[in-house]
Amino acid sequence: PSPSKRNFLITIDTEEEFDWDGPFRREGHTTVSTNKLERFQLFIQKYGVKPVYYIDYSIVEDDAAAAFLSAAQAGGNADIGVHMHPWVNPPFDEKLSERNSFAGNLPPALEREKILRLLDRMEARLGSRSDIYRAGRYGVGKNTPDILTELGFCIDSSVRPGFDYSGEGGPDFSDAPNQPYWLDDTKKLLEVPLTTVFSGMLRKQSRWLSKMSRGSELTNAILSRTKILERIPLTPEGVTEWEAKEAIDVALDDGLELLVFSFHSPSLSVGHTPYVQSERDLDAFYDWWRAILEHLQNRGVAPTAIHSVRDRILAM
Repeated sequence: PSPSKRNFLITIDTEEEFDWDGPFRREGHTTVSTNKLERFQLFIQKYGVKPVYYIDYSIVEDDAAAAFLSAAQAGGNADIGVHMHPWVNPPFDEKLSERNSFAGNLPPALEREKILRLLDRMEARLGSRSDIYRAGRYGVGKNTPDILTELGFCIDSSVRPGFDYSGEGGPDFSDAPNQPYWLDDTKKLLEVPLTTVFSGMLRKQSRWLSKMSRGSELTNAILSRTKILERIPLTPEGVTEWEAKEAIDVALDDGLELLVFSFHSPSLSVGHTPYVQSERDLDAFYDWWRAILEHLQNRGVAPTAIHSVRDRILAM
């Protein structure tokens, strides 16, 4: 690929704080991390980055978050997408369960109605309607593409290649590609997957080894610790600076032209995710981004906007 074709996106799952290890609940969540969004926005703007905030129902209902996000989008500094958490998104017609936390498992009419309610509420609170989507917990299902197309979406970004959530009742993305691809023959809905890279001595056999070790956390841990095969998602959450740089280099050497980074908004404040438990962790979080953004610049990888990705693919 030519350097001008090498791009990256930064996406944020913008959501309420909740107990990642606890049961799913409809109430009792907080949104205290929303007052940290502006700090990250000002930080990332200095690098010419236009992030994508995928926001859920709790964030839409937060006055400060809605005001900030609306202004950021109106100023051309950010894009806003839909991020649907079924357990906090009306209507509440389903039983609370781990399986139903993946929206793609819901009856089609209910999945559609939840997304529509969130869309309508976003329009009322932020003054605009979004056409990009990421399912909470990456929980797309067989009916999701048709629902999204019907509701006017043109981009989905719910696929996380190399990850298998079927043991929890969710989708299996073990064989999903990293590059964008069309979800329909009419080219109305583009999938822009998050980026996951396999490194190590046997990375060329990553798909075969992933299938062989599917469902075995012990096998995956052994492969990773011995560096035989290491799965590296592009995220500051649980991935070191050096691992991320290695993943970027491997992806570029393999010809991948779009790198999609992601993290969860509660990591912008202390004590709400396993990854940021102290002020020192928060400083390290921002240091991670400084190092990675410098590395991307050195490798000739430029920031892009998510709709620009679709426009460029359509023009091919």
